[in-house]
Amino acid sequence: MAADYNEEHIRSLEPREHIRLRPGMYIGKLGDGSSQDDGIYILLKEVIDNCIDEFVMGNGKQIDIEIEETFVRVRDYGRGIPLGKLKDCASIINTGAKYDSEAFKKSVGLNGVGIKAVNFLSEFFEIAAFRDKQTKGITFAHGLITEEMKKAIKSAEPSGTMVSFEPDREIFGTYAWNLEFVETMLRNYAYLNTGLTLSLNGKKFKSKNGLLDLLTENLEGGEKPIYPIVHLADTDIEIAFTHTEQSGEEYYSFVNGQHTTMGGNHLAAFREAFVSTVRTHFKKQYDAPDVRSGIVAAISVKVEDPIFESQTKTKLGSTHMAPGGETIRTFVGNFVGLQLDNHLHRKKEVADAMVEKILRSEHERKELKGIKKLARDRAKQSKVHNKKLRDCRAHLNSKHKLALESTLFITEGDSASGSITKARNVDTQAVFSLRGKPLNSYGMSRKVVYQNEEFNLLQAALGIEDGLEDLRYNKVVLATDADVDGMHIRLLAMTFFLQFFPDLIREGHLYILETPLFRVRNKQETRYCYTEEERQSALAEVKNPEITRFKGLGEISPDEFKHFIGENVRLAPVEIPPKPKIIQDLLAFYMGKNTPDRQEFIIKNLKIETDIIEEEAEEPVAVEAGAEAA
Repeated sequence: MAADYNEEHIRSLEPREHIRLRPGMYIGKLGDGSSQDDGIYILLKEVIDNCIDEFVMGNGKQIDIEIEETFVRVRDYGRGIPLGKLKDCASIINTGAKYDSEAFKKSVGLNGVGIKAVNFLSEFFEIAAFRDKQTKGITFAHGLITEEMKKAIKSAEPSGTMVSFEPDREIFGTYAWNLEFVETMLRNYAYLNTGLTLSLNGKKFKSKNGLLDLLTENLEGGEKPIYPIVHLADTDIEIAFTHTEQSGEEYYSFVNGQHTTMGGNHLAAFREAFVSTVRTHFKKQYDAPDVRSGIVAAISVKVEDPIFESQTKTKLGSTHMAPGGETIRTFVGNFVGLQLDNHLHRKKEVADAMVEKILRSEHERKELKGIKKLARDRAKQSKVHNKKLRDCRAHLNSKHKLALESTLFITEGDSASGSITKARNVDTQAVFSLRGKPLNSYGMSRKVVYQNEEFNLLQAALGIEDGLEDLRYNKVVLATDADVDGMHIRLLAMTFFLQFFPDLIREGHLYILETPLFRVRNKQETRYCYTEEERQSALAEVKNPEITRFKGLGEISPDEFKHFIGENVRLAPVEIPPKPKIIQDLLAFYMGKNTPDRQEFIIKNLKIETDIIEEEAEEPVAVEAGAEAA
């Protein structure tokens, strides 16, 4: 029976209520702090952005950040918020100085929302301004005032603003700050604001050479540049780039100091202008993918009144540098066209190294062309186009209303594939079944993607042969057993993506499916436990329990599996750390041809968990075999 719908069901929410009810509209996802784009980091960024805007306007050369457990404090040394407007700036939406383009011409935060969202989404929020030897402060809880200084008092503190907050556990649940993620954020701020010092719990971040330092540090220990990093800058634009022997493209893009992780019109303009300038300089119409193959580049632009495609400001939507001004495409194109061409004329060794890399990429592409044809012909002859794939209806590269929910589970073996296939949502969830352990692709050339049938079919299923533009699934999930073989298969699959499709990981599409290790149940209730701690807790609360240890995904019945891939699915994102050296070192050690070293490492670190086995043997409970449970 349909619910009644009349006047009493219509509600008007105050801004504070709306932000607390729909936080995702303002800060993206919530998360628990385990991913770089989780909500708590967006809250911190919103506070720091205001400090950066002060520095950009020539006020304050230091920002101090302190993080202790859940508590955060940020102090800048700018002009300080006008004391009479402190409450308005902290709690009234669409209030701020950034609407006045003379005060903040090229600011990050323009919507008058950011700091208020931090306030409304914090269980504790305190803001204090220091200005003209006076200070005033206000304390909030969940966006409501708990304590307010009615009048300003004298202060010897230097001018500036201090914000302290604790994200609200009612909204974010249990979370923890990952200081490595915060350090990456601060490094980017430092690269983009030469002369600014940022301090995190006493650790300082400062850059002298801007984007040159960014690329130098991010390439350190990873792929070696083919030629010295080219660094070009002018008013409102800065770029740095080089080529490596890798085959993909890697970009760091920024607008007004904001890390636009999803790119935007400024990045598209740079990619287009780079190819156009190289073609003009060398007087040859090279294919664009050959010109950009292996490029690692950073671009930063400053735009008046930027328009971002969401409140989290990860993609620039503006088409012009300023209202009524020249287009971003023209501005970036003119700068790159002149400065890059001049540099290639001045630095012949750079030009020579670049054209050699382009020719190698061209040769590899033409060589792959023949291999691609053979792979396609072989697939047609044996009619194996989709034998590994059980597809869904919605795809990311379509206009389907559920496109963003599209997910591909990569499983091992027919048993696990069967369980997921029976339990899945056929509209949004697809399954790709691996035959067993895939080939170790570490150190191999891209030929193997086409020569190995399984890799070729996986690439085709994902639609990523020519880049991520045609990616068919928003989430690609590795679903392997919770045993040694499962972990090995997961590692082999991750090696494949890291080697040939790192952008899939960089752009946040690759995940690992977390499934329960134990089921603890009696006749009244069933608990699924993902960790040993959860199991112990369940044992303490469930009377006369029966315990099942799930070793393989195939042991979980389809009726149960639907609970683990539905609304409450647990996905751990696979992320590339800020410095790729860690990844390169790990791949070289664990996947390279150094078997004696690995063997020695295993022998030295081998542990026999006899204590755990004895503890489990002593438990007075019935243990059901996983196979019987299925």
